[in-house]
Amino acid sequence: METTNSVSLSSSVMTTYSRFPITVVKGKGSYLWDNQGITYLDFTSGIATCNLGHVPEVVKEKLDEQLQNLWHCSNLYNIPNQVQLAELLTANSCGDQVFFCNSGAEANEAAIKLARRYANIRQGNESPVIVTFLQSFHGRTLATLTATGQEKIQQGFLPLVPGFCYLPFNDEDALEQLHSLKPAAVLLELVQGEGGVIPANQDWVQKLVEICKKMDILLMVDEIQTGIGRTGTLFAYEQYGIKPDIISIAKGLGSGFPIGAIIAKEEVAKGFEPGSHGSTFGGNPLATAAGLATVTHILDSGLLGQVNDMSSYLDKQLLKLKEKYSFIKEIRGIGLLKGMVVETNALEIVRKAIDNQLLILTAGPNIVRLLPPLTVSKEEINECIVKLEKTFQSMEKGV
Repeated sequence: METTNSVSLSSSVMTTYSRFPITVVKGKGSYLWDNQGITYLDFTSGIATCNLGHVPEVVKEKLDEQLQNLWHCSNLYNIPNQVQLAELLTANSCGDQVFFCNSGAEANEAAIKLARRYANIRQGNESPVIVTFLQSFHGRTLATLTATGQEKIQQGFLPLVPGFCYLPFNDEDALEQLHSLKPAAVLLELVQGEGGVIPANQDWVQKLVEICKKMDILLMVDEIQTGIGRTGTLFAYEQYGIKPDIISIAKGLGSGFPIGAIIAKEEVAKGFEPGSHGSTFGGNPLATAAGLATVTHILDSGLLGQVNDMSSYLDKQLLKLKEKYSFIKEIRGIGLLKGMVVETNALEIVRKAIDNQLLILTAGPNIVRLLPPLTVSKEEINECIVKLEKTFQSMEKGV
């Protein structure tokens, strides 16, 4: 077979992705290499997943060690790594107990099931409603795409799962509808990632929390993209001064190794009993070895302080670009989750950036999203800015 930069998979892999014409074969730190030896600066981090960069040594060492001993066993037995990771997560969050799974969609699915079962078993509510918000994104399973407040994600998958209602995001007046809806739970992102990198307003969140407390509504925070240090604290909810009943996490938890989890307060966690939920692979020795190494390093290395420093630096550099290019209308986001609002086709910017060996993302038709690893340096941010400028200049020239 002739070697090309992009390997055709159309005959064997379902076309659920519109793939860019590069074939990635190696990664280290903030960089990826394709099968032609071209180096790319990666400001996607596997979509907020490789938070410690590609193939971080602190995680690789633990995975290598675990590979020599045990890859998988049933959750019918105690798994030391799983226990240690659960203890680490509960010690550094407002939750008390952890359920492990394999992905963000599974984590949100577990949160939805726990909220329903808690309402059913603990509160006697046989028709619980869960409120989510417009432009949210919570996953691709049938329940989580129903929870997602975007019709384009739901298109073609009718009938949707009953028991969900949607309210406008960041709209204080709309929260008054909670009194008539009387939901069992509310599920929200504190920064809507796929929905446009839109942070929740502090006052709006506080009003939501007050209503939830008054009405005994479970507060569930989706930290799939914002969690594990991405926003400058281990969890984004810490910056809002709130204490969710359920937190869903995944992506950055395993440095690229598949793992997800929900962290719940003890009283809420009682909604799950033996046999009520499970996962064959969730929390297995390899996944939790990666998670334990990742979270331990983030907490012990001072990396969160670096995230805040690099976030401020990246903000300043992006604002300089905004002053220079009139089609850039806004820079927003928290920590190293940045959105650039543009008056042009964001996907075209992403495509042109590949020509300049820079990998970035969209978050809607007019939002360019940047997700550098938490380990990013000033030099790498400067390199990103240079590559963005080259991209913008080539677009202006119509090249």
